[in-house]
Formats: sequence, structure tokens, C-alpha cells
Amino acid sequence: MNNISNSQRNHILEALPSDDFERIVPHLELVSLHAGDALLEVGDKLRHVYFPVTATVSLLCNLEDGASVEVASVGNEGIVGVSIFMGNDGALTQATVQTDGSGYRLSAKVLKEEFERGEALQHFLMRYTRTLFIQMAQTTACNRRHSVEQQLCRWLLLNFDRLHTNTLETTQESISHMLGVRRESVTEAARRLQSAGMINYHRKHIEVADRSALEAHVCECYSVVRKESERFFSELHV
Repeated sequence: MNNISNSQRNHILEALPSDDFERIVPHLELVSLHAGDALLEVGDKLRHVYFPVTATVSLLCNLEDGASVEVASVGNEGIVGVSIFMGNDGALTQATVQTDGSGYRLSAKVLKEEFERGEALQHFLMRYTRTLFIQMAQTTACNRRHSVEQQLCRWLLLNFDRLHTNTLETTQESISHMLGVRRESVTEAARRLQSAGMINYHRKHIEVADRSALEAHVCECYSVVRKESERFFSELHV
């Protein structure tokens, strides 16, 4: 086991065998990540990858009209910058910090060299990429087929899971950008969830009031993504 403390954990780094971890630890830099910071823009040459710790990062697809829609989010279960080990040095999506926190930054060159060793990190990263792709596919299906209220439930629950908390600091405008819907639609969906006693919302603060009711109300997309994440975690720690 490596020596990342519980307050500075990223599941992929934490699961590395000691020898593998010791090779990259001199190159890891713990950095502060602030909501709204753009870590990557589409097409950027990847110079660093990020292993979130307490921050969460949104992966966004940008449209010609200037809008952007979240296709996935990354917390301390994963890595930002998967294209570096998939034969492409350019960022495939925009990566923007969603919630304040910290993460480890690592040179893309170092990551690629370690990946090409074909050892534990390669296996973990490829397995995580499967989890990420499943999240992207399910998000696309959810945004196409399910109500804004169900999309909001999914988005909230996945973020609460990553932050290991029942509270979230965000705005309805930010959520509307993430879901690719009108702000008024998010306002109405949040009002209904609050009236049903599932959440408490005031200003920028959202709190879970009844987790079981929220999980019962959400569409199946949340369960698909959560179960895949749990499988990934179990494989990391075999």
C-alpha cells in the first residue's frame, strides 16, 4: 500500500502496488482546484493529467451555439486526461472543475511512460476508462429519454456519492448548463423535489433531506453508473 492519507486519497493511486507508486510519487503534485477552472480545452495538447482527490471535474461537450453539456464527471475514483494513453495527445472534451477541492497533477509524459510498462497502472486506467465510457453512454441516454426531474436526481446523487456528503454548493444555472436544459426547468424540478421532502434548497446550497426517497424517484441510469463504479472499486482492491 502507498502512503496517501485518507484526506488525500484517489482510488487509482491508492490501489497501486508499493513499487509502482514509488516510481511516480516524486512526480505527483498536490494542487488546489477551484470551481470554474478549465483544466483542459478540446484539442489542447495534454501536458498533465489530474487525479482528483476532494474536487470533482465535469467533462463537457461544447456546441456551436456556445452551449456546453456535461457528458461525465470525475471524482476521486478516476483520472482526467484518459486520451493520453489512448493514442491521442489532444483533449477530447473540455474539463472544468465543478466543486472546489484538491487533486494530484502528473506529467502526461510520466503517465504515458508508466502506462507503457504494462503493469498495474495500465490495468487500472483501462478498467477505469470502461467505467467512464459507461457513464458517458448512460448520461447520453438519460438526457435523451428521461425527465428533467429524473436527470436532476441522477446528477445530484452521483455528485453526493463522489463528495461523500449530503450537501452540495452549486447554482441552478450551473446545473442547467450541466444538463443542457433551461434554468427554469431545473428550478421547477428542484421545487418539486423540495415539496416532496427529498431535498432542501436555498440559494447555492442543496441538501439531501430523504436519501431513500431520492433514490426511489431517480431513473435507472443512476443505478447503472453506481453499480459499475462499485465493480471498479472492488477490482481495484482485490
